[in-house]
Amino acid sequence: MNLNKRAEVELIMPTLNEEKGIKEVFKRIPETVGLLIVDGNSNDGTLEIVRKNKQARLIIEKRKGYGRAYKTGFEKTKAEIIVTMDGDASYPTEEIERLVEMLEREKLDFITCNRFGKLEEGSMSRINLLGNMILTMTANVLFSINLKDSQSGMWVFRKKILKDIMPESDGMAFSQEIKIRAFKKVKCKEVPITYSERIGRKKLNAFRDGLKNLMELFKLRLKI
Repeated sequence: MNLNKRAEVELIMPTLNEEKGIKEVFKRIPETVGLLIVDGNSNDGTLEIVRKNKQARLIIEKRKGYGRAYKTGFEKTKAEIIVTMDGDASYPTEEIERLVEMLEREKLDFITCNRFGKLEEGSMSRINLLGNMILTMTANVLFSINLKDSQSGMWVFRKKILKDIMPESDGMAFSQEIKIRAFKKVKCKEVPITYSERIGRKKLNAFRDGLKNLMELFKLRLKI
């Protein structure tokens, strides 16, 4: 598929010290897809790698937060279709074209990817598996939705729906919140993908961040 003849597509990727993983990500990004890196002021070689990539636009976002990085990226992109993923090479960059085709062919507004559909061995610890199961089950019960992976960081969606689904969270809860809002308001689908072991150092604290996301679900339930 030649994406240039259809809707403009841009991959928005938040990064923070991902010099090892981002090299692999860059190898697999289709040339027809725009690339916007929102970096949290990395102090390793990430910025140098990004600046050498002619396909990439770079924004430095000094305000902390996973969700804050995405909000900045969403403000700056002019693309009609937005793709998201982490910069650690855990998500299948080569699936972007297929997912965009699906979005357009099925007239969807939002696709989220289920990492557990094709989870590679060693890609997720047992405690992370358990935490994801608890968070997903809680989201499904509280909001009457049917997700298999509420914490996935790979989404494909139409920019025009952001006005209806933009999360309030600036932190990690941004990921679950955008899915919940999308599944309540627009036409969505969850698609299984291959999920690989990340390249580079892990930044999340499974217990601390998982508990915080759980509390955020209950807070969100009082609002929507």
